[in-house]
Order: sequence, then C-alpha cells, then structure tokens
Amino acid sequence: MSDNELRALITLIDDPDEAVYDQIRSKIVGLGEEVVPQLERAWEYDDLGDMFRNRIEDILHTIHLAGVTDRLKAWHASGGEDLLEGALIISRYRYPDMDEQKVKARLASIRQDIWLELTDHLTAFEKVRVFNHIFFQIHGFKGNKRNYHAPQNSYINEVLDSKKGNPLSLAIIYQVLAEDLGLPMRGVNLPNHFVLAYLDEESMGGADHGQDGEENVLFYVNAFSQGDILGRNEINEFLEKLKIERRTSFYQPCTNLDIIRRQMNNLANSYKKMGDTERSAELETLRDLLGPAEV
Repeated sequence: MSDNELRALITLIDDPDEAVYDQIRSKIVGLGEEVVPQLERAWEYDDLGDMFRNRIEDILHTIHLAGVTDRLKAWHASGGEDLLEGALIISRYRYPDMDEQKVKARLASIRQDIWLELTDHLTAFEKVRVFNHIFFQIHGFKGNKRNYHAPQNSYINEVLDSKKGNPLSLAIIYQVLAEDLGLPMRGVNLPNHFVLAYLDEESMGGADHGQDGEENVLFYVNAFSQGDILGRNEINEFLEKLKIERRTSFYQPCTNLDIIRRQMNNLANSYKKMGDTERSAELETLRDLLGPAEV
C-alpha cells in the first residue's frame, strides 16, 4: 500500500458507522508495525477530534500488543535462555518507545564496575560481597518497600532509572549481570518472595537453566535486602513463618520462563489492585503464552 493510500485510509478512521470503522481498523492493523509512524503523525497533526485520536490510540495499542505477543512467542520457542530478552519484552509492553540499547548500556556499565573488582582467587562468598558492594552501595539499588506493589517495580527500565524494585526485578537484574560475569547464579521461586541461588561451579557441568538440583546450591542471595546471604535454614524459617509446607522447588533454581511468567503475574495483580482490568487481562493473556508454571 502506498503512502497516499494509507493516508486516505487513516482519514476514514473517524467514520461514524461502526461497521465501516471495524473494516478500516482491521485493514490498518493487518498492515502491522510499518504503519505506526503514519498513525502517530496523524494523531499529532490531524485536527479531526477526540474520536479520531481515541481510535488511533486503540489501533496503535493493538498493533503494539501484537508485536509484543509475537516477540514473546519467539522467546518462548527459543527456550527462554536469554533472561534479559524476556525482561525487555515485558518492559516493551508498557513502554513501546523504550530505548533497549540504553538499558543494555546501563547494565554494561554496572557490569564493568563489578568486573574490575573481581579476581579469580576470590571465593564464592567473596565474589558476592564484591558484587553487593558495587551494586547496592556504589550504584544504590534497593528494595522499594514503600510502594512495593507499584507496577513500575517490575519493569527493568524503570528499576534501572529509579534504582528501586521488588524482589523479582532486582533479582532479574542481579542474575543478568551475574551470568554475564560468569557467576553461576539462578533465580529461586519462593512463596511471596524471590531469591537467587549461587551454584557449585564444579557440579554445574553445562546443565540447562533451571535443571540444577538443590544439592548444587552453595547458598542463597536476597537481592531485595541488599544481597543478604542465606542458607537453607533461613529458607526453612521463612516458610515456617508463612506456615507453608516445604517443597523441593522452594530450594532449587527455576527456569527463566518461570521468572518471566511470575513477572507478568506480578504485573497483572498490580494493575488489578489499581482497577486497571484491561492491562491486567492483557498481561494474563501474555503470561499464558508461556504455558503453566512448573510445580
């Protein structure tokens, strides 16, 4: 379709006949993301009233959501090996114009600062202490305890900007950096919480993410609490306080798919608490694309 044809089609968006509009909407949406610049220009410069702009916003959101859906499906099909990609997809859902290279550059800067202080002769505990000092003390990351359930705590770009997050988002950033630095750390799903496991490097032997057994865990790290190091006893005490029966999955690494699935579930619940049922439903639909959670 030529630019003139598309422009002519866009001018019909404010047709008062709903049946006509539905046909026009379907045709524009079917053209995909290549029509977004034209739609954005029309929204900004064409003075055709509120209905015209509202309909353009609806079409833009539909096109954008389709793009996020396709990207999430592709990530799932790849096995979800790239945790950062999963987190970026979720941020892209809320922030269509997010600069992903800016996010990656910020992560690279933090990684560089940590790398400069790490040496091969350090023990696992010492490496984590160095990591914690740079990440929490130098760069200032911390748990957002005041607005714990706010949606912005779950989006990686927002957390990098504010340096505040929830247990899951801070752990995602921590794991992404750790993996890039060659530190064997994986997420662990706990009820009402999320921590990281530091694995025995010698016993990993190329195991797939999420398949490393509990026996390979040296210790746990609580990214929400300035990187506190925990043992199995602390996990036991946490579960006992919640009066929850112990399960093997509470002690061993989960998959990246589990992490992103939980991230979307957190967001869906956050928006539901705010009364934004539309966003909540969309995130639940996206979450379900990753299949059921592993038990």
